Amino acid sequence: MVKTASTMLPLGIKAPDFALPNVDGKTVSLSDLAGGKGLVVMFICNHCPFVKHLRAALAEFGREVQSTGLKIVAISSNDATAYPDDSPAKMADEAQSADYTFPYLYDESQSVAKAYKAACTPDFYLFNADQALVYRGQFDDSRPGNGKPVTGADLRGAVAALLAGKAPLETQRPSIGCNIKWKDAPEYFTGTAAAE
Repeated sequence: MVKTASTMLPLGIKAPDFALPNVDGKTVSLSDLAGGKGLVVMFICNHCPFVKHLRAALAEFGREVQSTGLKIVAISSNDATAYPDDSPAKMADEAQSADYTFPYLYDESQSVAKAYKAACTPDFYLFNADQALVYRGQFDDSRPGNGKPVTGADLRGAVAALLAGKAPLETQRPSIGCNIKWKDAPEYFTGTAAAE
């Protein structure tokens, strides 16, 4: 597998709009997630070993974030024709099995991933109450096989700073994961291996 890094969007940009089907069949839009203290957007998928490595921690993090008044949503943008393990039906199974309490949306056209310039799974974004980007990057330093514990320290630190009214974290490291499985790769995606 090729390790791919986040594109690291400029801080301050507004969350791109979306309206996508959830695993329960209902459509969830960005406006549905407004009104909280902020919003976490995660690009994940079912089959990626980097996501599987964080699976239990993401479920726990989701419940933790929701208890603070932040909103959280996961989006899968992988080409489900080429990767049937990432199909909407399998996503519904995964959400139930992993005990995800947040919406898990399917971006079939991949237009939302492109709007966010998402590059890998997992890829994390944190927006403030005005839906301006205050963090993008990794969950923590843990990767499959590197022996480091999964703590969510980076993203949790960004959430804590946001909730405390502090400035965005100065140090923000890219997430590393499998590249999103594009139907037609966008111009910004190079598919190059990421150094850590």
